[in-house]
Amino acid sequence: MKIIVPMAGRGSRLRPHTLTVPKPLIPIAGKPIVQRLVEDIAKVAGEKIEEVAFIIGDFGPEIEKSLIQIAEKLGAKGSLYYQNDPLGTAHAIKCAEQSMTGNVVIAFADTLFRADFQLDKNSDGVIWVKSVEDPSAFGVVKLDNYGFITDFVEKPQTFVSDLAIIGIYYFNSAEKLMDEINYIMDNDIKNGGEYQLTMALENLRAKGAKFTLGKVNDWMDCGNKNATVETNSKILAYEKAEMANYPASAVIENSLIIPPCFIGENVKISNSKVGPGVSLGNNTTIVNSNIENSLIQENTRINHGNLSNSMIGNSAQYFGVAREISLGDYSVLDFLSK
Repeated sequence: MKIIVPMAGRGSRLRPHTLTVPKPLIPIAGKPIVQRLVEDIAKVAGEKIEEVAFIIGDFGPEIEKSLIQIAEKLGAKGSLYYQNDPLGTAHAIKCAEQSMTGNVVIAFADTLFRADFQLDKNSDGVIWVKSVEDPSAFGVVKLDNYGFITDFVEKPQTFVSDLAIIGIYYFNSAEKLMDEINYIMDNDIKNGGEYQLTMALENLRAKGAKFTLGKVNDWMDCGNKNATVETNSKILAYEKAEMANYPASAVIENSLIIPPCFIGENVKISNSKVGPGVSLGNNTTIVNSNIENSLIQENTRINHGNLSNSMIGNSAQYFGVAREISLGDYSVLDFLSK
């Protein structure tokens, strides 16, 4: 099986954190979003992953190297493709056409999930869905009495279903999917000015393909700062047992750590209360602070911080007492100096 990961988007809703790091590479509880995504898919797939193909923008050689390493950690080949123009979800998959063979999972790298099902390999495809309160913001599916999908509807303005497509799909024939993607692109069939994957899915269904559901227990978004901080707290809660032991290189003095928390290598915490729901990246220092439900990246220093629902990037410095903040990489915010 192969995993295809479209991730060329700019992540503009998560700025300033995505100005220096692509959104899928932002660590959540000490591990990049996209790494968590492919590892979770591998668990659900229940078989060896042969290849992970990443569809990216101009991210630079260092990030490209890290993506190949993520694939190799799964024992898979890593491949890179480039989407230079944002022409839609179907266009993104078209960019990786060379890897679109056999059975594949396509996963858009801006979401994480928790699920306890195994893939139904007997169906033509599986669409991951989650029941939502406001389906008008999503692509949704309708079902027949046997649980097969009868319609794919993109952002319905009147209610047709509350089963939202979360952006993860299994296909037992990537070649058949590519035939439909090539058809809509060759004939310039667009929705909202873009080539949409849901169009290709609807064409496959109309030709007799049987799609079933993969229902997830939890669907976690990383679209903006608040959602990403909330996802960090959820992941920490799910992996509480794994996060219980902090690295020997961490120095914790006169401080209270309230689990669940992720503490990276060489973290220094003094005269502070940290947690619950806090991730501290490698080489970060916390002094005289109170931090809860926050995501702090690497090589950052916080002094006299009283933070909640906050996200601070890499190599930043924060001195002050604000309750909620979003501070990007290499930034300095000082409320203490005169």
